[in-house]
Amino acid sequence: MAQLYLLISMLSLAIPHLFLTGVDSATFTIANKCDYAVWPGLLSGAGTSPLSTTGFALQKGESKTLSAPSNWSGRIWGRTFCTQDSSGKFSCLTGDCGSGKVECSGSGAAPPATLAEFTLDGSGGLDYYDVSLVDGYNLPMMVVAQGGSGGNCSSTGCVVDLNESCPTELRVTSTSGERVACKSACEAFGSPQYCCSGAYGGPDTCNPTSYSQLFKSACPRAYSYAYDDKTSTFTCASADYVITFCPSPNTSQKSSQGGDQNQSSRPEVTNSTMTYEGAGDGGDEYNSAAPNHMLQSQLIAGGIAILTTLWRLVPHL
Repeated sequence: MAQLYLLISMLSLAIPHLFLTGVDSATFTIANKCDYAVWPGLLSGAGTSPLSTTGFALQKGESKTLSAPSNWSGRIWGRTFCTQDSSGKFSCLTGDCGSGKVECSGSGAAPPATLAEFTLDGSGGLDYYDVSLVDGYNLPMMVVAQGGSGGNCSSTGCVVDLNESCPTELRVTSTSGERVACKSACEAFGSPQYCCSGAYGGPDTCNPTSYSQLFKSACPRAYSYAYDDKTSTFTCASADYVITFCPSPNTSQKSSQGGDQNQSSRPEVTNSTMTYEGAGDGGDEYNSAAPNHMLQSQLIAGGIAILTTLWRLVPHL
């Protein structure tokens, strides 16, 4: 009898632990399919636990998977054209976080930068995610939800090389004249009309401009200005996420290493308004993001069934 009560007590402690340690957690697999190195930066939102790293390097073809707590919110972006000077200071031509190191250590991206934004386990238990060009653009990016349910779980991003089509007044170039990023109109001109500030500080007064519409026409699912919510915010529940830089390797012709720019044949994944090249391709880095939510749910269900059976047996012992 005492052994039975001991077993029940152990299960009572173990089952809540299963609920609290990762059932609703997510993984982020960050993959670099660009023809050049990318240094991802990560910034956690206020009041959420930081991830295990805030910045690292991904060479061409590399990927890295990170675990996130269930209520994590924050941003993920790519830094390009990064170097380290003779004193050891690290800096990037685009997306730099100003830390002087590979790790961003709580600093965000200097615009212009393409941003992936997440709020996990938000309203209604859904994850909210988007790809934003509100702070400008520096490289193609796609976010794919895997294994989730609820919401729409759609892929989103911007796979077009906007650096090539960027208007002259928004263009950012390297010292050699190479186009490396495209500013937002807000950053370029500082006008309330473009920044959705002052008299334009609300959804009724801040409207798309010719510049934001240029971004929107190229990347219809990405945020193009501050109040672009209806077509740019996506939801899913209990999903893992793959964030890919240059989802089609030849989308961006920019290369800091002079990589091969030859066109390759890749499958296409189409959903409603956008066609993504290579969304299902990627080998092990995509398989490594396979969700573990189903296994965890099965373990919990089994534990609860055992505990219920044992409690029913107690009166008969």
